[in-house]
Amino acid sequence: MSNENSTPSNLDQAPEEIKLAVDLIYLLESNEIAPETALKAIEIVRSDLLTKLKQ
Repeated sequence: MSNENSTPSNLDQAPEEIKLAVDLIYLLESNEIAPETALKAIEIVRSDLLTKLKQ
């Protein structure tokens, strides 16, 4: 008998940034966030993270 949980999926082996991107896309889609709103929010997050990298 085969156990699906014993075989890692491609996502399990993906880099952390891919896993995070998939999680974020799921979060945005499941909450029906408009793409325009999501992009504006992502720009705010990007700016914040760039500022943190400079510190």
